[in-house]
Amino acid sequence: MSTDTLPLDAAPTEPVVGLKQRLRRAERRRKLLYGALILPLALFLAIAFIWPIAALLKRSVDNPEVHGALPQTLAVLKHWSGDELPPAEAYAALASELTAIRGTPELGAAAKRLNRETPGYRSLIMKTARKMPLAEGVDAQGALMTIDSRWSDVDIWHTIKRTGTPYTAFYMLSALDLSMDADGSLSATPPEESIYLDILGRTFWMSLIVAGCCLLLGFPVAYLMATLPQGKSNSLMIFVLLPFWTSVLVRVAAWIVLLQNDGLVNQALMALGLTDAPLQLVFNRVGVYIAMVHILLPFMVLPLYSVMKGISPVYMRAALSLGCPPFKSFWKVYFPQTLPGIGAGTLLVFIICMGYYITPALLGSPKEQMVSYFIAFYTNQTINWGMAAALSAVLLAATLVLYVFYARRLGTSQAPAGR
Repeated sequence: MSTDTLPLDAAPTEPVVGLKQRLRRAERRRKLLYGALILPLALFLAIAFIWPIAALLKRSVDNPEVHGALPQTLAVLKHWSGDELPPAEAYAALASELTAIRGTPELGAAAKRLNRETPGYRSLIMKTARKMPLAEGVDAQGALMTIDSRWSDVDIWHTIKRTGTPYTAFYMLSALDLSMDADGSLSATPPEESIYLDILGRTFWMSLIVAGCCLLLGFPVAYLMATLPQGKSNSLMIFVLLPFWTSVLVRVAAWIVLLQNDGLVNQALMALGLTDAPLQLVFNRVGVYIAMVHILLPFMVLPLYSVMKGISPVYMRAALSLGCPPFKSFWKVYFPQTLPGIGAGTLLVFIICMGYYITPALLGSPKEQMVSYFIAFYTNQTINWGMAAALSAVLLAATLVLYVFYARRLGTSQAPAGR
């Protein structure tokens, strides 16, 4: 076939296809290069943040104690209906396994785990283990019932079976003041034992108060910094950043000295005639609020300042030139443009405040302790990693919910301006 009979567009087809292939290869190389540059940061984030959070969430549902200590007993109870006492094989398996783990940390861990479900079961397990081993040929069921009559109760076997699963919702439910009955139904913890919802409510309320106080104090400071000349604004910025150069523990100790009955604050109040006697400003909520606002105020000022610095003064001058009163011009024109900074600063202060531990522990009474105090308590004193992880998971979930709410609300409010 001669070239005269070819279509007019046939000649440039091959060069165009080759150009597209080269562009695709260049695009792939560019993406691989960007991926290689981002890979170290991605690995760092995965190791430093994602893996610890995943381990924390797993620890909140992990339940290895009884599962690892009594596998043969649990294997027999797996087919147990639960309506009556388990078969004699369950008693024999339990006696054999208690003999095997007697005097080991496994026994103490399993007994402690059972005691968290029902107080008193730890003493039952340890008492029974001390009587092991049984004499050869002795009926295990009768021997265990002779050691303690509670082995003739179906409830203990229900508890062993329920706590023998590798994973459990016990800690997460306890962190929300809930419990699971023997039949698997959820029920609220009795009022005299319900504490965690009150602690969570106290944490949210105190964080909200601190965030509100920081907003009231930080907004004028940020506005002043944004409207002052550059030199004066930089000088004021130094005073805002000054607390970052001092340890939180040192600042809390300083507030204890300032706010105590013979401290400088009470002496100044009495010298000015504002009070006749020293005010109780430490070891209560007032002292906690004062110290936390002082510590967290820069986290409110900086987001506000970054947003206010980007607002052109032309808008306010235009509103004033059109006859709008100064306050109304500020409220209708300037203030709405600061809402992203208000949202970011409030959310940042609120989230940081929810995880505070040192300030309430040193300046507050037991009524001011927040969730982080109990996380530290279960971690350092009772060594209850499951409960500490569950409370941490609840705190993490609350933080994520707040962030999603902030992102969606702020995103929808800013969408029209972007268009």
